[in-house]
Amino acid sequence: MHQHGQTNCALARHGLSYRKSTDFRGHTISDLPSIDAAYQDRDFANLAFAYAPIGLVVTESRVIRDCNPTFAAMFGYEREELQDHTFATLYPTQEEFANIRHRGIQELRETNQYWDERVMMRNGGDLFWCRVRGHSFTPEDPLTRAVWSFADLSDSRPYHPLTRREREVFSLMGEGLTSKEIAIKLQMSNRTVEVHRANLLKKFGASNTAGLFQSLGAIGSNHIASTSTNR
Repeated sequence: MHQHGQTNCALARHGLSYRKSTDFRGHTISDLPSIDAAYQDRDFANLAFAYAPIGLVVTESRVIRDCNPTFAAMFGYEREELQDHTFATLYPTQEEFANIRHRGIQELRETNQYWDERVMMRNGGDLFWCRVRGHSFTPEDPLTRAVWSFADLSDSRPYHPLTRREREVFSLMGEGLTSKEIAIKLQMSNRTVEVHRANLLKKFGASNTAGLFQSLGAIGSNHIASTSTNR
């Protein structure tokens, strides 16, 4: 039982119990060596994957090939429920899954490093903010094979529901556009933009635009995954 203690703690934080599941080498967690044995055998890669306090997932063409227990617990699933399933399951809508595909592709091709902060969906439908970092094994076609880390930001950034238009306005504010420019881009009146802006400030308890972005972690607009479309 001791060797599973850290994993059980990670699962317990999400209200889930631990059970056997296979890892990326085809072993079940209960078949893994003890922590002491892993250190003795220098089996650090498997140990790190199984017990990492952050969600880790290996993908192929946006299909989850394997994930660690922390990732599965974060989203409210067992590992085998996610293995060989599309990542679309974890997005609020199919539209958002489709639209976010091109986010960061250029960065991965050029530097093989990418991160953003986005809204994802747990089993049962609850939405939450998480920080995503990626590394591609195939940088010429970054999404063919990649490894990703996911950090749950719920404790520091509770999710506040936003309408599609609020997400659009927020994203364009992050690009530095004025209310007038946003109105033209979204084909709405300047007054309507101001209403959406006021709603955003109210939802996040901010008095101005700078405070709004600070409440979202003071991250640049390039790292806020806007997954809505203009229509």
